[in-house]
Amino acid sequence: MEFAPGDVYEWRMVVADGNEQPSGVTSFNQEKHFSVAQEARAADDSLAMYIAATFELPGPVDREALGAALLYFVRRHDVLRSTFQQLTGGLSCDVLAPEHVELQPVDHGTAETPSDVRDRLHRIFRGVDPLAWPMIRLGAVVRDDSATLWFTCDHAVADALAMPIGVHDIAEAYLAYADGRTPALPETGSYLAFSRAQRDRNAHLDVNDPRLDRWKAFIAGTGSFFPRFPLDMGVEQGRMYPAVNETTRLLTAEEMKGLETVCEDVGGKVYMGLLAAVGVAVRKEGGPDVHRSLMPVSDRGSGPYAHTMGWFVNTMPIAFPVGEGQSFGAVMAHVRAALDDMRQHIDVPFVRAWELLAPDEYCAHHYWPYSVNWFSYLDFRRSPGAESHLARNARMHVWMEGSYWYSFWLFRTDTGLYMNSIYAGTDRSKDTAHALEDTLRRTLRNLAGDGVF
Repeated sequence: MEFAPGDVYEWRMVVADGNEQPSGVTSFNQEKHFSVAQEARAADDSLAMYIAATFELPGPVDREALGAALLYFVRRHDVLRSTFQQLTGGLSCDVLAPEHVELQPVDHGTAETPSDVRDRLHRIFRGVDPLAWPMIRLGAVVRDDSATLWFTCDHAVADALAMPIGVHDIAEAYLAYADGRTPALPETGSYLAFSRAQRDRNAHLDVNDPRLDRWKAFIAGTGSFFPRFPLDMGVEQGRMYPAVNETTRLLTAEEMKGLETVCEDVGGKVYMGLLAAVGVAVRKEGGPDVHRSLMPVSDRGSGPYAHTMGWFVNTMPIAFPVGEGQSFGAVMAHVRAALDDMRQHIDVPFVRAWELLAPDEYCAHHYWPYSVNWFSYLDFRRSPGAESHLARNARMHVWMEGSYWYSFWLFRTDTGLYMNSIYAGTDRSKDTAHALEDTLRRTLRNLAGDGVF
């Protein structure tokens, strides 16, 4: 993070008098997340992390309008007003009525240098606690001629695609209030309603349900519920290391256009081509001829949930051959077939499948037993407000204190394709992560240039 100096303000969420709390329902993701946080704290394990977003507002800032915009934002999304309680039967939540939430201004003083701003924001961002309300903090670094808006969330109330939603909501609400207008944003759904519907659909799911057949076949081929990342990261089982977090660009915007054309020429889409390229790059670095990974997929859809804060992520298993000598078109055909197979049971919640099919691992107090092979890709150009991301210098910030695993995700913006990697701070982990990054970049550039691996 690099921001100009300024006065650091926070608008802290508080409960107003006369509160009534209607009962809500938590999602499977939230329930597991909360239990992991509880168990990690009891074991004195460090799983500290945050997800945050920042963007810029030009000109002298109307602080009254800004406070109104932030209040509008937290009142707009029910998940941000949820409080959680661990009960014998699982995790429950209450939802504060919009009118029972207020924001209390807090002055954090003046940050004199960019490094001072960074350090202050980092301390604030770290203050979000998965076991304490509220699970969001909001504020701004205010200057005479501009402001950096920021907010940070616990994962229980936001996923990566929620961050541009928050940027768009706050920015548009601010412009409206500063102009004396009422914000006019698209309809938003209820994450609590989504959670209830998810629970209802899967109330009778058990280990013999045929909807778990896809998972069972995947486990038979993998040997475990979680497919291991197949390259050597040089870490000891069960040991936590300082986490290294790096983001690098793999392709320029122009190169991404070339990749898009090549993918279309063989009847696929960009995310399919990226999945194929990752499988081939891992194999080139010593991985197997069959790429087996877990793939997060969004549950938002194109309706009201497209504008809703929350954790709308399911995860599905996928496997396809990437043996040496296959053409790009052949691997893409395997990817399409694997995706078609995956979609047949895409409504099965990952956490519920985990609990039923790998109960021992589910009960462990870490998220993953080892480095898991993931494929994750997001196109931020398709998110609400994307047309203003460059002008607003919108940024997402992900931080993790410790790690014993390696994971990476790909994302596309107007300026190209990027790779964010988090890995344990060992020399071997660094060498393996950088080698894979270089091989993946070469593989993608080859594809973008002439359609071959």
